Amino acid sequence: MAIRFSKLTRPAIRSLKLGASISEHGITFRRDANGDGVYSVNVMVDRRRIHRVIGRESEGVTRQQAEDYIAQVRTDARRQRLELPEGRKTPLSFEEAANRYVQRLRDSDGKNIDIKERQLRQHLAPFFATKPLSAIESFDVERYKKARRSAGAAKATVNRELATLSHLLNQAVEWKWIRSKSVKIARFKEDNQRIVYLTDDQCVSLLEAAASDHNENVHAFVMVGLHTGMRHAEILAIRREDVDVGKRVIWVPQAKAGAREQPITRELAEYLERRTRTGSEVPTAAMSALPTSGEQKCCTTCRTAASGKLQRSALTYGHRLVWAVRVDRPQGSGSGHSPQLRELRVREEQAAIQALVD
Repeated sequence: MAIRFSKLTRPAIRSLKLGASISEHGITFRRDANGDGVYSVNVMVDRRRIHRVIGRESEGVTRQQAEDYIAQVRTDARRQRLELPEGRKTPLSFEEAANRYVQRLRDSDGKNIDIKERQLRQHLAPFFATKPLSAIESFDVERYKKARRSAGAAKATVNRELATLSHLLNQAVEWKWIRSKSVKIARFKEDNQRIVYLTDDQCVSLLEAAASDHNENVHAFVMVGLHTGMRHAEILAIRREDVDVGKRVIWVPQAKAGAREQPITRELAEYLERRTRTGSEVPTAAMSALPTSGEQKCCTTCRTAASGKLQRSALTYGHRLVWAVRVDRPQGSGSGHSPQLRELRVREEQAAIQALVD
């Protein structure tokens, strides 16, 4: 049935004064100061406000085109309702889906919940906002990638956020929030560099430097790292009851990918057994006494490392995981810098590693 207009008629439009406007049935006509007219629409469709400028009178735009636009929007909304999963009457917005997604992860003991919640709250939800989850297209994802890169986010950072978006959409299909995942998410190619490995001699030099340090726990820390490739926080959390030298495993209750048993070499098992017999923890919480970025201490390990910062990356050495070590010379180098053993997955240059043992 055609819409009948009583105010937005042709005579009323022609006689409209400059600066004035007429609105009816969600269509507004405004007469600008230059005499040109502008058509716009402002309607509610499925609980979403749609406000669009259709065009100018001088460009040939008429009221009929504004009517056609509203009809098309409502037709699209009906089509989306027909495609909804059984039990839903309106499309699920991204914001609402994000909140439900995080809550379901918490209820089901999902992984990396805090990180995903932060990515959604700070970046994904503000960008996609009220857009229906089923209406997200590849073009929307490309716009998001461009916006995040323009804001200074690294490619790897954006890729992690896209992984969260992809997981949300996959779970939405599984939970029957949407019928299918309508978008293929293309991620950035990350600038990975060549991985450099410690040689046998470099491993020996690192252990000797650690053994000569005034803090005995430094050597234990390096030993565990060289033989397992465990992360910094995982090594600091080791306690006597977590080590089974008979089975040659270390129990890691809180790891990035969940709890696990970490296999260890025979050499490390014998070392930890000797250390346990002496009454020391493995490698004990006293390792946290290592200098932090705010302290001005220097240890033998750091001096041996050419007065730089020690950083590690879990890498394959022979048939086991070891640490690559990079030397960052501090500003105005001297003995008053801050050594740190930190968890950083970095690819190091051979010249930097050689500086450790020179």
